[in-house]
Amino acid sequence: MTTSNHVSPGMTIEINGKIFRVESSVKVTVAKGTPFVKTKIRNLMDDSVVEKNFKLNQSVKEVFLVEHKLEYLYPEGKNYLFLDIESLEQVLVVPEILQDKIHYLKEGTEVKAIFYGDAIFSVELPQFLELMVVKTDHYEEEMSVSNTTKQAVLETGAKVEVPLFIEVGDVIKVDVHENEYIQRV
Repeated sequence: MTTSNHVSPGMTIEINGKIFRVESSVKVTVAKGTPFVKTKIRNLMDDSVVEKNFKLNQSVKEVFLVEHKLEYLYPEGKNYLFLDIESLEQVLVVPEILQDKIHYLKEGTEVKAIFYGDAIFSVELPQFLELMVVKTDHYEEEMSVSNTTKQAVLETGAKVEVPLFIEVGDVIKVDVHENEYIQRV
């Protein structure tokens, strides 16, 4: 436990069972009234930012998140099975934690996972992955200036816009965070 006076940007705190990262913190003093601490906090589950005011010396629960490297194994029912590289324990991750990252999961992909206690809190993919194209849109010979890309489906099921010269079987480098083609490998 800490007090609101010590809340600073970068800290991770728990409020009503939800985990937040402090984005900003300012002590506000008013001419008439009680001083308080005004913060902007980011909900780490849904990435929303909210403002929260604390009374001075109010108790705040600081939490410490632990980072582990996991390796993706395979889907297990509706969930996804990973291997903790350090402890060699299997970790089951629900789709709500992975969200759109599911479309880039390939066997053997290493991810960074954030744990709070025994529960996995978030998963972060590497920024770039090399994936094979399994399907592309076909275009006729008559191309317009605006048709400089086509949609490709990757081996993981992700869909990205690629240049017209990319064909089925090509391996491409993809920026996973931006969901865009980088180069042919």
